[in-house]
Amino acid sequence: MRFSMFRALVEALVRCDQVEVVRLLGLMTVADLLVWDACFEAWAHKGQIEPVAEGWRTWLMLAGRGYGKTRAGAEWITRLATQRRKPVRIALVGATVDEVRKVMIEGESGLLAVARGRRAPTWEPSLQRLRWPGGSEAHIYSGENPDGLRGPQHHFAWCDELAKWARPDAAWDNLQMGLRLGMRPRALVTTTPRPIAILKRIGAEPRTVTTRGRMEDNVTLPDDFVAAMAETYGGTRLGRQELDGELIEDVEGALWSRALIERSRTDPLLDPLPQAGEGTLTRIVIGVDPPASASGDACGIVAVGLGRDGIGYVLGDHSVRGLSPEGWARAVARAADLWEADRVVAEKNMGGDMVESVLNGAQVHMPVKLVSASRGKTARAEPVAALFEKGRARFAGAFPELEDELAGLTSGGGYEGPGRSPDRADAMVWALTELMLGKARAEPRVWVL
Repeated sequence: MRFSMFRALVEALVRCDQVEVVRLLGLMTVADLLVWDACFEAWAHKGQIEPVAEGWRTWLMLAGRGYGKTRAGAEWITRLATQRRKPVRIALVGATVDEVRKVMIEGESGLLAVARGRRAPTWEPSLQRLRWPGGSEAHIYSGENPDGLRGPQHHFAWCDELAKWARPDAAWDNLQMGLRLGMRPRALVTTTPRPIAILKRIGAEPRTVTTRGRMEDNVTLPDDFVAAMAETYGGTRLGRQELDGELIEDVEGALWSRALIERSRTDPLLDPLPQAGEGTLTRIVIGVDPPASASGDACGIVAVGLGRDGIGYVLGDHSVRGLSPEGWARAVARAADLWEADRVVAEKNMGGDMVESVLNGAQVHMPVKLVSASRGKTARAEPVAALFEKGRARFAGAFPELEDELAGLTSGGGYEGPGRSPDRADAMVWALTELMLGKARAEPRVWVL
């Protein structure tokens, strides 16, 4: 059977129930099953396959835990060591020598595990070396000892968890200077991303091809495990970094550092709405930052509530993009109904009459307060950021897009977050200002009935 047939069968099995899977497998011979099982390309997801782009020198695989980075690295190295006409010399570099041995060589998805039949290498621990039958060799190095990479030459290199290396810059530079054997030396970096300079430097190099992936891309992981990880860590900085493989950085001078955001996070409130005079919250406000046009920025819509403990809680991010004024006004009405809000606070700078009109058309049956932006976004945000610093405001859950915008607001008055404008952040600032920082000056109130 050809590779394409193997791949088609895998894709078919994913869509089948257990009974149908057993039936299809029963139609195959033992020989076919063994060959199929050994065909990694048939089982791998796209991100585990070597890039087809020409001329690349570094393959940077930034992916979450469980994505299959180790398996991809072991399969790539095995193919290079066994399917070339002449022997090659390979560098295996990990955070420590012990991790190279336990993960990259002896691990469940390591080089010894993926070796098949006559292609299996001999592992020589005393020499810290793998030898394949055809003469290819792989030698162990660590990111905590850059001088160990000074001098040796290699055709290829596999660098695992570079973000954990003790001395990543020096180790990487020494490796690159010795990566000069053969016509086309290359390196594969498999790592869970962390905001360190070397990863950004490697990713920016013109001969680097970057693959990104999430834990949930690996269909071989148990569904219960994936669900448990998503439920526990989904949307948090830890989850986005370790499970989704995102490279999350702190902006210098940010009003909301990533550490502050994580420190301010709490679980979603169980009974936030008043019931028979009781409930977690005493007052709920919806903040709205209307867009200038439907094709431009998002309409920021953020719900916040004042707890009986005196703490302000961010409850929900209901922001929308690409909608007409009537469309986003209906989204505001839905958020207000969902949270049984006491008030809607909307910025009127983009047209006070229009904001009033569209909210009236959406039948927002509660007080609507129109506010004017007399100061810049950062100046308005600073007192609200201070609430989080003092522990007087918290995030009741995870709100990745809102948090990314908050992390981009800087004390110098700039914005270095996603998108052109921090619409979600502005909506939250308006809402918490109304909820916890007293009355603003000279701001008209409009009742929409």
